[in-house]
Amino acid sequence: MCSATGAAREERTFIETARRTQIVQAAIDTIAEVGYARASLARIGARIGISKGLIGYHFAGKDELIRQVVAEIIEAGKVYMIPRILAKPPGPGMLRAYIESNLAFMREHRNYMVAISEIARNGLTADGKQRFYGEADMDGFARELEDALSSFQAGGELRPDFDPHFMAIAIRAAIDAAARRLAQDPDFDIGNYAKEIASIFDPATRAKT
Repeated sequence: MCSATGAAREERTFIETARRTQIVQAAIDTIAEVGYARASLARIGARIGISKGLIGYHFAGKDELIRQVVAEIIEAGKVYMIPRILAKPPGPGMLRAYIESNLAFMREHRNYMVAISEIARNGLTADGKQRFYGEADMDGFARELEDALSSFQAGGELRPDFDPHFMAIAIRAAIDAAARRLAQDPDFDIGNYAKEIASIFDPATRAKT
């Protein structure tokens, strides 16, 4: 009896997880298609043939769903990028992989970028902060990159005489600009953009030999 109850609970959890994933993907695609403001729960549900009420069973409103959308996109980006970055040697190799894998992820997941750009543009609080990003905001991405640049400098893999704080801000700005451009222009050649950006920051940070 207990075994049967446990199996039923496990199956229910699996089904609920699959449904939540389906709703999140529907939210991403709906926001990418019609924009954040018009992506109502009813419209998101209609995309996959479920009611607004069923979405409410899994998420306590649109804000919670949007936070999960942001978390899913960020996690998908990490899963895509981290193996590509770690496959390269520390310093210039990892930095180039960081830039190119960021932009390759954007190219292969355009709806994700359109959706997150819409969320970023519409999700500002009265004091200008992002209410859907939490700790994993754009400043957080820049701080992580700054820490990596500082580490590479300490190890002698990158030039010691640039400011890692400002360099991280500049690199993130170049990457984030591509997301906004891709949202506006489906034909934007992000592959060539990635090569150009990587070629700019490589000599700006590479240690002299």
